[in-house]
Amino acid sequence: MPRKLPAPAPLDALWQAPAIVWILLAGEALALAFALAPGLAVGRLEYFGLSSLAIQWVLMMTLASLYGLRHRAQRLRPMAIAQLALVLLLAATAAVTETIWLFFPGWSGADSGHTVTTLHALGIALALGLLGLAAFHTHWRGRLNAIRAKQAELQSLQARIRPHFLFNTLNTGAALVHQRPEEAERLLLDLADLFRAALAGPRKIPLGEELSLARRYLEIEQLRFGDRLQVRWDLPREIPPVQVPALSIQPLVENAVRHGAERMAQADIEVAVSTTSDTVVVRISNPLPAADAAGNAGHRVGLNASQARIEALTGGRGSVRTEMGDGRFVATVRLPIGID
Repeated sequence: MPRKLPAPAPLDALWQAPAIVWILLAGEALALAFALAPGLAVGRLEYFGLSSLAIQWVLMMTLASLYGLRHRAQRLRPMAIAQLALVLLLAATAAVTETIWLFFPGWSGADSGHTVTTLHALGIALALGLLGLAAFHTHWRGRLNAIRAKQAELQSLQARIRPHFLFNTLNTGAALVHQRPEEAERLLLDLADLFRAALAGPRKIPLGEELSLARRYLEIEQLRFGDRLQVRWDLPREIPPVQVPALSIQPLVENAVRHGAERMAQADIEVAVSTTSDTVVVRISNPLPAADAAGNAGHRVGLNASQARIEALTGGRGSVRTEMGDGRFVATVRLPIGID
């Protein structure tokens, strides 16, 4: 039985560019709200500038502190990480407020001293932080529920994939055992490797190992189909040292066989690997039977299984896309370089 998919890391999203941009924009919006508040004794433009500077410094100090503590923080429970972020936010607010008061006394435009001003700033930060905690709690519960739903769907998909392949392979082995015993032995060894990987559950393995599993699968199917199935590999001299979800490529290769070679008198499958500066791209291509080329697509069990694995185990950074053109079906897997 497959193991549960690992929970996503709460801090991972903070280090991505879109999240940082949205944090900065939220800070500017808060500074603008302060500058538009009634009763200011100083110029609104000046107050907006100082507020923006203070808020951005608070946010950047909080993010920098979280990044510095990321390895220790990852051991904490998600809500404990959120509470740590709130504490760091309050500490950064106090430090920045006191520092600005030293250089711009009276910057708040109020008659109260810097202690009262600092307490006001801490109160605002606490209120916003508590709202953030509530929003994070809701978001995190929703994300975990989505992971659990994806795990249940993945187990269902795997239960439908494995018997089909197992029965066909055993039938092929039975046919070979008397006539070509050496090939039958190789088939059973390849089958053992594939099911050992499947029973190990969702995990990350080197791309080269994953491609080796796909190659074993195709070797089994070539024994089954004989000259009906031709396989072309277009691989770089050195496979990129990237970690990928186990059995993320093999289901796509299986899909190419089931909806290509099984339904055609002659078929070929091409597996190609290429890289960009931050992505590894794997393409699996197979010819389309006449019915599918006319728009009658087959079921997507293998595709859905691969997409579920890649999205869950790469935090949504990886993807599986499919397209049809020139009489061929192409599945493209994009895997981010630098998966920890």
